[in-house]
Amino acid sequence: MTTLPFVDEHRLLVAAPPAAVWSVLAAHVRDMTGAGPLAWVLGTDPRRASGVPLEPGATVPGFAVAAAEPERLVRLTGRHRFSRYALTFTLAAAPGGTMLSARTEAAFPGPHGRAYRLLVIGSGAHRRIVGRMLRDVRRRAVTR
Repeated sequence: MTTLPFVDEHRLLVAAPPAAVWSVLAAHVRDMTGAGPLAWVLGTDPRRASGVPLEPGATVPGFAVAAAEPERLVRLTGRHRFSRYALTFTLAAAPGGTMLSARTEAAFPGPHGRAYRLLVIGSGAHRRIVGRMLRDVRRRAVTR
């Protein structure tokens, strides 16, 4: 596995057990299939959805499940024209529920990669998107 530079990590407490959070996270990843048009524009690898969400080898546009430990960890990896990246979700039982975290690592090679990093990371868009994703998982897990 290639080591990628750290970008950021977000975490929040979900007032639900790890099994419920895992189930909602799987549904959320499965729903990422709507990213197909963006995947085509960016030239992502993988480009299509396949397999069972959160099982090793499964894919959605832009991400492949590189590692999974049910109810504990899932590592999604991918690449496109401007970046190689990994998004790792960890779940840990905590007082009051489950601590859910999302860690992003990515490399942005070349001048186009640097421009893309500025657009996505420097603008705060990535931070907002990942934060929204975690809050959505929390909301859905708590209302199950």
